[in-house]
Amino acid sequence: MERSVPRHVTLPGHHSTERTWDYRRLVTTTWQNDFENAFMPNRPVPPLMLDRGEGRTVWDVDGNAYLDMFAGIAVSALGHAHPALVEAVSGQVAKIAHVSPLLTSEPEVRLATRLLELLELPGKVYLCNSGTEANEAAFKMVRKHAGSDKYLVAAENGFHGRTMGALSLTGKRSIRDPFEPYGADVRFVPYGDAEALREAVTSDCAAVFLEPTQGEAGVVPAPDGYLTTAREVCDATGSLLVLDEIQSGVGRTGTWFACQHEGVRPDIITLAKGLGGGIPVGACIGIGASAHIFALGDHGSTFGGNPVAASAALAVLDTIDRDGLIANAVVIGAQLARGIEQLDHPLVAGVRGRGLWLAIVLAEPVSGAFRDAAQRAGFLVNNVQPDAIRIAPALTMTSEEAQRFLDALPSILDDVTPSPAE
Repeated sequence: MERSVPRHVTLPGHHSTERTWDYRRLVTTTWQNDFENAFMPNRPVPPLMLDRGEGRTVWDVDGNAYLDMFAGIAVSALGHAHPALVEAVSGQVAKIAHVSPLLTSEPEVRLATRLLELLELPGKVYLCNSGTEANEAAFKMVRKHAGSDKYLVAAENGFHGRTMGALSLTGKRSIRDPFEPYGADVRFVPYGDAEALREAVTSDCAAVFLEPTQGEAGVVPAPDGYLTTAREVCDATGSLLVLDEIQSGVGRTGTWFACQHEGVRPDIITLAKGLGGGIPVGACIGIGASAHIFALGDHGSTFGGNPVAASAALAVLDTIDRDGLIANAVVIGAQLARGIEQLDHPLVAGVRGRGLWLAIVLAEPVSGAFRDAAQRAGFLVNNVQPDAIRIAPALTMTSEEAQRFLDALPSILDDVTPSPAE
């Protein structure tokens, strides 16, 4: 396929000089040096610079192709350059790209209405730009509802974002501790332990924040009945139940929302990632009485509900519905899980997850080496934990592509496994 963008990209330089990059001729160490010099060191220098994508395949600037097995961390729900997404975004930009929050646009209203229809619960929507922002909105709703003197409960190893409010709810000490203290009393319980949850939640608890499956912890699903217990405990104490479906929502686990597997009704639900298919968009939905917590002026965002982002989200939802991609997630997810389970290799300890949100559980903490070996073999995976590889491809993934990954797994694992001499 011919490139649809110029090979040469001219960037404004210091003191109005110009610098021209030919991405086809970039030396890896050159762009990595530029990256390291230009960006704050809050993330590692990437191993690849991607140039374009089509379907589930992406190409780097050197022309190497890779099968994308984690879709930008469960974001590119339709894969790359999907015609429906391209048409929706291009068409909306050609009409109007931004509407201030003092006004509105048709895509914004349609998206909020559509989300409530898919949730099949009465509620009201706040649209924003990311999952972290959605959780910040949920945090503010809880604070207004219950006041600042009550505590919150969240799960150990949970992840809800990196801004100060969302980070206070995130149960990963490695990223929490450097930024303490926080302006909230958050108590952490072991994820999936129903008895610990019952003991922790009292009438002095404002809310419980949970992921239906913990994503950054290594795709760790809640045990059957755990979310139902959380609902019961919150009902008994008057606490709000907030479910973070930023990764699990929008069809990834085989239903529109993961909480629908148990029929659990949260008070607040947050969404992002796959909702925009690659365009930044998030949503915080108040359900039932929680829909009316915010009053006029309580919260807002300049870019929230942006018509381009809303158009992208509508295209994603329409395509998932029209093309039966939720059913596809179930079928292809089962194929991948079955293939991993049947793999007889000493480095594979198992597989966990649901739909197209899986983790290959490793017997040793070598996920970084696995990621590198997979990349050499032409596959992109995510080493989410030292002993876990996150698999979250586009919902459009085909059976043939899934099998290609499964067929390559033994050689990838052999490339990771230390030799006897080591």
